[in-house]
Amino acid sequence: MEVEKRPDLSVQLSGIELKNPVILASGTCGFGEEIAEFIDLNKVGAIVTKTVTLDPKEGNPPPRIAEVEGGIVNSIGLENPGVEEFISGKLPFLKGLQTPFFVSISGNTVNEFQRLAAILDKEKSISAVELNLSCPNITHGNCLFAQDPKISYQTIKKVKEATSLPVIAKLSPQVTDITSIALACQDGGADILCLMNTIPALVIDREAKRPFLGGITGGLSGPAIKPIALKMVFDVAGIISIPIIGCGGIMNGDDAIDFLLTGASAVAIGTSNLISPDSTLQIIEEIEDYIIKHKFNAIKELIGKLELLRPLKSQSYNSE
Repeated sequence: MEVEKRPDLSVQLSGIELKNPVILASGTCGFGEEIAEFIDLNKVGAIVTKTVTLDPKEGNPPPRIAEVEGGIVNSIGLENPGVEEFISGKLPFLKGLQTPFFVSISGNTVNEFQRLAAILDKEKSISAVELNLSCPNITHGNCLFAQDPKISYQTIKKVKEATSLPVIAKLSPQVTDITSIALACQDGGADILCLMNTIPALVIDREAKRPFLGGITGGLSGPAIKPIALKMVFDVAGIISIPIIGCGGIMNGDDAIDFLLTGASAVAIGTSNLISPDSTLQIIEEIEDYIIKHKFNAIKELIGKLELLRPLKSQSYNSE
């Protein structure tokens, strides 16, 4: 009896082999162990840890999450135990997985990003570092790192000097022109881009006549932001040569397919994990069903197949 051949779901992100293109997004799966009782982590493409900083952070005061129409608004504030505790207390679990994992990092200065990268470079089990340049709950002076192409360029360039690990730049929707930021990151040496982070938002407790969240404002995620994230992937995919991880409002396989068609090589699942921790496995199955239905042999045949209505020209960011 002939065994049915399954489509090849594997993708490569800057030399990192993923068994499928579905990634658990930073901040929604903790450090892996927190979600492991709900999902077989060895079945997902990759895991991105909760963001790690040099020193421990308590994060923002509660309440930290509010449900809104079309998604959630969170104001966690990068609570984490610091890089040393991450290495001693969290890394051992991640090392035991058969799935690649990326460590999300954040700093208040370029030097802090560089120091974190240098520390993590010694841990050979890590597949990549993701630079959280765009968390809306943390400010760096007057703007986010991801709002300034020059600072984004400098940060990635310094991080690349400190580590041999692939570098992912996670970008913000809170910009006038995402393409200038993307080009700056690529020219600075970024190996992968992640588009996009949450959108700054406010939720009101009308009975108390004050903001609902303890951090006052937060970041909107979920289905409401998907069209915006898709537009950013569309704008960037035609002008850069490095892979994109699409992120923003992906709740099912159809959503994931939209990002892949638009030019993302992989997708990161966030809010959906908080609603149904095993939803990632269902998304993987639905992607496979789509590929079979449309008679593709491999996921790679699907990536970037959106028929563009206009040509996109290659550009370059000049740091000078």
